[in-house]
Amino acid sequence: MIGQIVTVLVDRPLGSCHPEYPDLVYPVNYGFIPGILAGDGEEQDAYILGVEEPVIRSTGRVIAVIHRLDDVEDKWVVAPDGRSFTKEEIAEATSFQERFFHSRIETVRATPDGRYL
Repeated sequence: MIGQIVTVLVDRPLGSCHPEYPDLVYPVNYGFIPGILAGDGEEQDAYILGVEEPVIRSTGRVIAVIHRLDDVEDKWVVAPDGRSFTKEEIAEATSFQERFFHSRIETVRATPDGRYL
């Protein structure tokens, strides 16, 4: 899946609140990839990095997978094609939600400047 181009349907746009936890505000667009099932039996969830305004859908490249070690599902990280982020940047951008889980971030490879493609 890393490296693939996917379209994410956004059900929690940047700036929106979590439907069950209103104090949890999404600093990134967050949604799901239709037709791809995750470990929880629901469609695959994805964070969208590099899109700085609320959107209803976004097409980009899967640049990383956040493997939750204490949960049944992983989260994909999607960015506009050609954009990259370090593992530290990914961790920071998703910490609003991922801080509640033990996880590791998988990427494809590092560029000379330390970013991951």
